[in-house]
Amino acid sequence: MPLLKPDRAPLPGDVKSILDEGISLFRLHQNRHGRAEPSKGSYAKEWAQWEQRLRAILFGNANYLNSIQVPFDSAVKEVLEQLKAVAKGDIKTPDTVKRKFGNIIFAAVRLTPADILGLLRKVAEKNADVNTFLNGIKLEDSLNKAHVTLAHKRGHGVAAVASYGIYQNQEVPVSFSALFYTDKLVALEAQLGTVNGEQVKSRNKWPHTTLWTAPGVAAKEANVLPQLASEGKAKRVPIDPPITISGVVDFY
Repeated sequence: MPLLKPDRAPLPGDVKSILDEGISLFRLHQNRHGRAEPSKGSYAKEWAQWEQRLRAILFGNANYLNSIQVPFDSAVKEVLEQLKAVAKGDIKTPDTVKRKFGNIIFAAVRLTPADILGLLRKVAEKNADVNTFLNGIKLEDSLNKAHVTLAHKRGHGVAAVASYGIYQNQEVPVSFSALFYTDKLVALEAQLGTVNGEQVKSRNKWPHTTLWTAPGVAAKEANVLPQLASEGKAKRVPIDPPITISGVVDFY
């Protein structure tokens, strides 16, 4: 495949038109025959005619096509020079992980709000205080998303976030063993399960899902709930036996 000059002139009109025609014809063929060769489908005759016109137009624009290509010898020479520079350490190889995940903030197990609300109803049925509190903050009206953070770019780095790429879109069971709450925060303590027999672990010291925060309170403040509970400043309600629901690993 030839290398093209970056400052090349635009495609001539007839070249662009014949290429567009070929793309449209191929899509018609693909919709009907999938991956079969275009020369063997329902549009075989039209395809053969298009190929003839394509050859004629390309030959007619040979000077243009030659002018936009990087000479093979020059391309080889440039590649060799780059390889020598890499070998000497003058050029660093691109960090594909950072490029791919650079715009991603964190990895998490995505949970369905309906599943979380169903879990909370079971807890509330056994604990009147929890029922009163959850009704008071109208959690059912405000909970529209939930997740268990696996790694955050700011706290754990891009590589840590990217390491969960092997689990992307995979289902993972999540067990919840306790509900923590104060007048400013509500969260569930989480234990992650396995994917294909491999344990999924969160980089957070306390894996959890934050369900509600009072106005002006950041979700990350939920990380201190276990400490607050140990100091008597937050309530911890055990969920025994733990309730397990399914989530999906995703990036945000």
